[in-house]
Amino acid sequence: MSRKTMVWLLALGMYLWGAIGPARAQDTGKTTKADADAALAAYRLDFSLHELEDGKKINTRQYSMSLIQGVQWQELKIGTRVPVEMKQGEIEYLDVGTNISARLQEIKSALDLEVRADLSNFAVPDQANKSSMPVLRQLRISGATLVMTGKPVVVGVVDDPNSKRQFQLEVTVSKLK
Repeated sequence: MSRKTMVWLLALGMYLWGAIGPARAQDTGKTTKADADAALAAYRLDFSLHELEDGKKINTRQYSMSLIQGVQWQELKIGTRVPVEMKQGEIEYLDVGTNISARLQEIKSALDLEVRADLSNFAVPDQANKSSMPVLRQLRISGATLVMTGKPVVVGVVDDPNSKRQFQLEVTVSKLK
């Protein structure tokens, strides 16, 4: 075999090796099902809304939701739609109750939790005015915090300006299997 043919075959081999090498590297970069499952981890959020008066816990309400980390906002909504006359003959409905929205994202090795909680109820008779329209009390807690699974964390605390009551929203995050 001539020297010229051997150089030509060697160049052709190097060319083919260079074209096949990157294709082989791309194959090894594919994500496996286990990688996809790890990226879509499911969690349960257990919310506790504690109502305190003069520092003593007088009531606790529990709410839970399951969500997948990294997915858009998830919402939990419980309540009543109350008709209210805005103008003569024009009725608008107000949502009265509990609305909790949450989003969980894994950032490096931490879990970033964003929460929006809107709570409303009817005022007790001594706080209501004398009109025939219902009087509503509202509170909103909105915030973001880093959480660890299995450890409760207080997202927010608000005082009721009309009483000596305080409301604390606490959440515990658990990873689902």
